[in-house]
Amino acid sequence: MSTAAIPGAPLPVRTPGSRARGRHRRPERPEIPAGSPALLLAVPAAAGPESRSVVEELLSIVRSEQNGVLTVAGYLAADGTDGERTVAELLAEAAEAGLPAPIVVPLAPGPHDFLPELHALAAEYGAPVTDALGPHPLLAEAVHVRLSEAGLARADRARLFAIATAADGVVLTTVGGQAAADAAGITGMLLAARLAVPVVPAALDVPGSVAEAVAHLKEMGAQNPALAPLVIGPEADAELLATAAEESGCPSAAPLGAYQAVGQLVASTYLAALPAVDPALAVEDAEDAGPSGGGRHAAQ
Repeated sequence: MSTAAIPGAPLPVRTPGSRARGRHRRPERPEIPAGSPALLLAVPAAAGPESRSVVEELLSIVRSEQNGVLTVAGYLAADGTDGERTVAELLAEAAEAGLPAPIVVPLAPGPHDFLPELHALAAEYGAPVTDALGPHPLLAEAVHVRLSEAGLARADRARLFAIATAADGVVLTTVGGQAAADAAGITGMLLAARLAVPVVPAALDVPGSVAEAVAHLKEMGAQNPALAPLVIGPEADAELLATAAEESGCPSAAPLGAYQAVGQLVASTYLAALPAVDPALAVEDAEDAGPSGGGRHAAQ
């Protein structure tokens, strides 16, 4: 068990792993330098059964994608009864233990009200904070899958079978105010290209935003608009999603949740934020390893 999964344990430091050998090994994933900081997934919600299940599944996906990544989740608020900790607690524990400041990855697809607070908190400990997860093609893929699961879109445009309930227009709903809706426009264009129907972003937490988006789609000729949440889950109030569907009279797909591509995006966001490795050191390490693992110092 990783020490990151043990309540009260400080954030760990990554140690070198063994390299795969042989002609038929799978392509190696990017090597994570020894001593790299942990990935701290910042959850914009209080710890609870619903948020916990999504977060744990996402961290499991991250570990399967990059088994050298040491991961831990921090919440906005937690009572510690089930091992959950806040972002502030984890950052403080890493500093007290003299460990590298973790790389903080916000669990949000775009702008969110909790981000200014998160940046201010991380700055106190010198911890880098990555950008939000979107916009990104993987998010468009995840939304597409959730729509298809709800019977609101074809799973594959190449399969030209008819779906009686398929939407002919989509409102891409998000949280985080108008800034989040504006940022969702790029993911919306990617989704529109996948679905071949118009997609209009709207903010669930801005009064009238969803209604205006639905009206706009109907003006464009859409007869069966649907809602597609561009939310992972913990960052959005479930009542906002239910209210939007009820008031608009439109069917809605489910939040993205612990979809595989979301976990992959968390992992790649972390990897992109890792400090650059000195090329000279990388060459030296490769020479030390050598083709058979003996290296240039094997005889010494």
